Amino acid sequence: MDYGKHQTPQGYEPGEGILTTLIRIPVRIVVLVLVLPARMVWDALTALWHAADRVLLRPLGRALLWLLDTLVLTPLTWLFTWVVAPLGKAVAWLAVALFIWPWIGLWRYVIVPVARYGIAAPAVWLYAHVLTPLGHGLRWIGTALLLPALYGLGNGIGWLITVLLIVPLQFLWRYVAVPVARYGLVVPVVWLYANVLTPIGLGTAWVLGTLWQGTAWVLAQLWRGIAATGRGLGLAVAWLVMTLLVAPLGWTYRRILTPVGREIAAAFEVAWRIAGYLSRAVGRALARLAWHLIGAPVSWAYRTVCTPVGHFLRDEVWAPARRAAAEAGRAARAALTTARETVRQARRDAWRALVGAPAAERSGEPRGIPARTLGSTTTVPSAAQASETPLGGDPFAKQG
Repeated sequence: MDYGKHQTPQGYEPGEGILTTLIRIPVRIVVLVLVLPARMVWDALTALWHAADRVLLRPLGRALLWLLDTLVLTPLTWLFTWVVAPLGKAVAWLAVALFIWPWIGLWRYVIVPVARYGIAAPAVWLYAHVLTPLGHGLRWIGTALLLPALYGLGNGIGWLITVLLIVPLQFLWRYVAVPVARYGLVVPVVWLYANVLTPIGLGTAWVLGTLWQGTAWVLAQLWRGIAATGRGLGLAVAWLVMTLLVAPLGWTYRRILTPVGREIAAAFEVAWRIAGYLSRAVGRALARLAWHLIGAPVSWAYRTVCTPVGHFLRDEVWAPARRAAAEAGRAARAALTTARETVRQARRDAWRALVGAPAAERSGEPRGIPARTLGSTTTVPSAAQASETPLGGDPFAKQG
């Protein structure tokens, strides 16, 4: 418990009194008593989880992966490679053969020739030999005959409109409408605006401006009074709130809640660390006790009893038994080989006794030569004699 004397925890303020220190030590003791079982349970669960992960979960995961690969992925791969892929290729080829190639043939050998030689070629011929000469003739007619006639007709109609309509209208506008509008309408309106409407508008504007200034001054004074009253009420309410609510809450937070929370957090931190030390010490003690009670006797029994017994069984029992089994296997294989050769020789002798020996294996005849040679005195029936000279082709005669 000398941790707090030699090291100041993070967040502590300097200049703390003796009352804070006296309160801190019982709080830490109580927190340590409460935290120690939780820390020991946590360390036990952590060690159990690591042991289960190392002993059970990893081998189980590898076994599940092997089962998944063996039972699912490998059959699916084989199914996809040897069933689905060939079936898909066959279906694709069948779909192309049934749905694409007929349309390609229809387009290439029916639609394109019909469109080219049944529509495009006649249309090109009609355009080149009928519509083009007809268009050139119509253009010549329009350019040489119709345009001059229309140009003269338009000039005549324009001259008539100018003489009969535009010239009288210009005369009426210049010498009748403009003077009447100027001296009968514009001059009276300008005089009325300048001598009647302008003085009336200026007087009305002066009256309205004076009334607006008076009303604005009254409203401004009224608004200033309301604003001053509101500011006074707001300041009074703010002072009451700050004095009666915010200041006590701030003092409570700074002087009570913050130190208590900091002390509780520091107590939990120190207690968790001390509980970790104690939990690890208990764990090491239990591990050492388990080693001396279980591990050491088991290790001594394995080294002293199991290892010599295993070596004895390996050298005195298993090795001679393995050598004897190997010798018995070799003897059995040799016996099987001898029996197989004996059966084969008996079958060959029985076949010779039934059908006779081949001509190549009879006495007095060399194997592989069906005719008489220089060193032979017997003659095979129905066989031609071989030539005694090495020249002249094949030395063997064909049997008749």
